[in-house]
Amino acid sequence: MDMIKKDKNTKLFLHLKKWLEKAVLDYKMIEEGDRVLIGVSGGADSFSLLDLLDSPMIFVPKFSLLAVNIDMGFDLSYQAFETLEKYFQENNYRYVMEKTDIGNLAHSDFNKKNPCFLCSRLRRKRIFEIADAEGCNKIAFAHHRDDIIETLLINMFYGREISTMMPNQRIFGGKLHIIRPLVYLREELVKKYSRERQFPTVKNDCPTSLTSKRVYVKNLLNELERDNKEIRDNIYKAMSHVKPDYLLSQAKDERSEV
Repeated sequence: MDMIKKDKNTKLFLHLKKWLEKAVLDYKMIEEGDRVLIGVSGGADSFSLLDLLDSPMIFVPKFSLLAVNIDMGFDLSYQAFETLEKYFQENNYRYVMEKTDIGNLAHSDFNKKNPCFLCSRLRRKRIFEIADAEGCNKIAFAHHRDDIIETLLINMFYGREISTMMPNQRIFGGKLHIIRPLVYLREELVKKYSRERQFPTVKNDCPTSLTSKRVYVKNLLNELERDNKEIRDNIYKAMSHVKPDYLLSQAKDERSEV
């Protein structure tokens, strides 16, 4: 794999960087001297986030970055691990990588009910530990606008609550912050940028990658968009137009039985 060229001042790049910088400034995601850990799974979104943050910023204060990959162990030959490591080395990124069996553990017989929850929890636990060991105070994940919308519906459908991912989330009493610089960007454009930059292809071997709740919600939104192209925009904007006086208060008996 050839080294990704750093000359990337295309129209799409400038558009994405503009909205990434706006998100960073609007939500105060990065401050002078921050050490930012970037979670790089090997998907198009995380490659794009790493590439965009590793670009000259006009308004964002100076910060350092560390790329971190936790290989979940679905592919026992760890081919994706080798591809990612080569990419990090050829592009001179500081990085930490680990081979684990988290994915297989989460999908084992004793945990068939909700493998995604345990998989995500164990991966994040390790990322938090690495952030602490490396002195990073910010953790950047590549969740984009569509992820925010889908998470709202997932939490409503399956978690019985109205909540979603926060652009700048304070955790451990403020010792760490999870930031999501792609919060304003549509998945379609992030994927297009990945193709434009020709990032390496890393196969997702997760056995539930095509049947997860997120995939179900994504497909549902695609169906709804056939009749109303503004469905996703409307849901996204609705999250900042909440009217608490027109929401139910919790009653003692939430169900009415016949």
